[in-house]
Amino acid sequence: MDCKVELKMRGPLFWSLFLLLELHPCNGDLSYSLSEETKRGHAVGDLAKDLGLDAKTLAARNARLDDSSKRYADLNLNTGDLIVAETMDREMLCGSRMNCILNYEIVLENPLEVHRVSLNIDDINDNAPKFLNERITFEIHESAAKGQRFRLDEARDSDIGQNGVNGYSLQRNDHFSLFVHDNKNGRKYAELVLDKELDREQQKDIDLILTAVDGGNPQRSGTATIHITVLDANDNVPVFSQPVYKVSLAENAPLGAEVVTVSATDADEGANGAVSYEFSNIADDAAQLFTINKVTGQMKVSGDIDYEKEAYYEIGVQAKDGSGLASTANVIIDISDINDNAPKIMLTSLKNPIPENAAVGTEVAIINVQDKDSAENRQIRCSIQQNVPFKLNPSIKNYFSLVTTSPLDREKEADYNITITATDGGSPPLSSFKTIHISISDVNDNPPVFEEPSYNAYVAENNKPGTSICSVTARDPDWRQNGTVLYSLVSSEVNGVPVSSFLSINADTGVIHAVRSFDYEQFRNFKVQVVARDNGSPPLSSNATVSVFITDENDNSPQILYPAPEGKSLMTEMVPKAALSGSLVSKVIAVDADSGQNAWLSYHIVKSTDPGLFSIGLHSGEIRAQRDISESDSMKQNLVISVKDNGQPALSTSCSVYLLISDNLAEVPELKDMTYEESSSKLTSYLIIALVSVSTFFLTFIILILAVRFCRRRKPRLLFDGAVAIPSAYLPPNYAEVEGAGTLRSSYNYDAYLTTGSHTSDFKFIRSYNDNTLPATLTLKGNHIYLVQKLLGFIAAVYLI
Repeated sequence: MDCKVELKMRGPLFWSLFLLLELHPCNGDLSYSLSEETKRGHAVGDLAKDLGLDAKTLAARNARLDDSSKRYADLNLNTGDLIVAETMDREMLCGSRMNCILNYEIVLENPLEVHRVSLNIDDINDNAPKFLNERITFEIHESAAKGQRFRLDEARDSDIGQNGVNGYSLQRNDHFSLFVHDNKNGRKYAELVLDKELDREQQKDIDLILTAVDGGNPQRSGTATIHITVLDANDNVPVFSQPVYKVSLAENAPLGAEVVTVSATDADEGANGAVSYEFSNIADDAAQLFTINKVTGQMKVSGDIDYEKEAYYEIGVQAKDGSGLASTANVIIDISDINDNAPKIMLTSLKNPIPENAAVGTEVAIINVQDKDSAENRQIRCSIQQNVPFKLNPSIKNYFSLVTTSPLDREKEADYNITITATDGGSPPLSSFKTIHISISDVNDNPPVFEEPSYNAYVAENNKPGTSICSVTARDPDWRQNGTVLYSLVSSEVNGVPVSSFLSINADTGVIHAVRSFDYEQFRNFKVQVVARDNGSPPLSSNATVSVFITDENDNSPQILYPAPEGKSLMTEMVPKAALSGSLVSKVIAVDADSGQNAWLSYHIVKSTDPGLFSIGLHSGEIRAQRDISESDSMKQNLVISVKDNGQPALSTSCSVYLLISDNLAEVPELKDMTYEESSSKLTSYLIIALVSVSTFFLTFIILILAVRFCRRRKPRLLFDGAVAIPSAYLPPNYAEVEGAGTLRSSYNYDAYLTTGSHTSDFKFIRSYNDNTLPATLTLKGNHIYLVQKLLGFIAAVYLI
């Protein structure tokens, strides 16, 4: 059961006063009554109280008044009152209908509620009765019988009920009186009653004033003049073919379309039987839409018929003969609806933007769809395109909720244009569209990602501090501060030194700089970890490895390991006089701390005692006899060797190699000239020690010779079979052998002779596995003899010393 709240207003003195008769909202429906012409801003009722809420709750729940027509009422969210938004004219809104009701919907959110509100507009007496024709004419035969009645035109009052036409009065006269009737519709009409026979000879024309009054307060009235021409008798009135004509007319009927043709006949002849037609009772709005042919009685459309404005018309038609006798009939027109209104989509609520981590099913918007048509023409279907993560859920009545259907990802799609399509059930159906733009707000859900998982940086040694060595880049698809990437180095150590002492990184650009100058010979590579962190809350990060490789530069000169540099000891190599061309007589051993081509060494003889006698291997450093040694060659040979690397520019070092061509040291009386002068003062003190040493060595070599004689599996040697390796002091650590680069090669082991500087240096021996070392004619036995000879020469040399 619906409950109503009615406020009755009667009379202009009470237009600003409202009496609350009943206030019991039931089933969500409220009903209020107010008088038309109420001024704007006046409160109709306390809507908040009637809904069981307060004004603050209405405002918090975004209460609003929705309707599909012009709004005449509104909500005051400060007070919770339903107020008049526009002055209402009941006659303009509802015409002649007894009930004038405006329907609204009160929409509240969180949760969504819809309440129906009916606003009953009460009539006030603001219109006076009005006759359609201000001059009513009759021609009455003087033979008219006493008591004969003549129906008068009805007066029309736009007001209804008690404010409508309530009665008629006639000007006092000698012949006529007035009789008032009520028709079946409750309207009053009057008949002119002949009380006294007419005498045309005495009075040909009679003018009377007919007054129509309403029942309002104050009372209003309207008048018409009745002009009576006294004629001969006309005793027949027109008679309609049917008292009520019912027709159906489609809305939007074209102008000039026929509605209906009424027909009335009159038994009289001549002018008394000529019937004319006109409207006897028609509302103002209907008078703009229909016309009637006075001769044929054909009604036609003269205006735009709109079902949504009015679905029903009742029009009174009068047939009058030439003498003024008339009869009436009613024409009832039912307007049929056609589908001429597309649905109207209204966005009543929208949450924008939406965070990308919004849960599935989050309500984004509320849509209300209205269609002014009726029946199937207002059955609405709503849909959206299928390629968006949203859907429409039907809610209350014509309300729909737009909700998410899957997780959102701003990095894949930051904006959505959702097109809502509303289609009615008409034939053909009509559709309307509305596009809603929804933005997705960013959430820090993506860590920065490096373009590469690892980076290689190459920097030449001896670089300047501050040199840029490489750049790392990380991308973060998030937005603004969530996508702003900052770079830093992970704290670590390189060879016990903090990495910050070697490198620094620009926090904004990711460019890595060298903090110090690097030395390839100290270390050649190291690794650091770079962290890319975004500016979100909480921040996300990722790591990448940067491998730094120090590239070599030619900043180290070759270092000669053998012979020892001058100043440490004097190394003299003995060359047999029988040495043939190609024989290996010595070798220069050098290394370079650099690497690659910077350590590729080449050997050159830059100065020699006898040019052309000896040559040196370009990359091996082996000194060989270029020709057979002759008796004319100088016994003492001095070679200046230059060792040069392959760097740009090339660096070089030189050394001197002293060679003694002799089979016996005794043959060299001037050998002492090749020794250091400063050691001569010590010779006497070492003589006895030298003799003892010589004797010991002599016995050792005798034993050795005997052992070799019985062991023939060894290849011939130029010198002693026994070999003593070059002392480790000559070989600096971390020197790697490089084939053909001038460093130590595994195919040779060198020992040195005891030189003239042996009293201040170690014993050194040399041996070679080169087959060209000895002449091919020498036998093993001869080799033994040769070795003995060498030993004797060695003893003699010691003795001379």
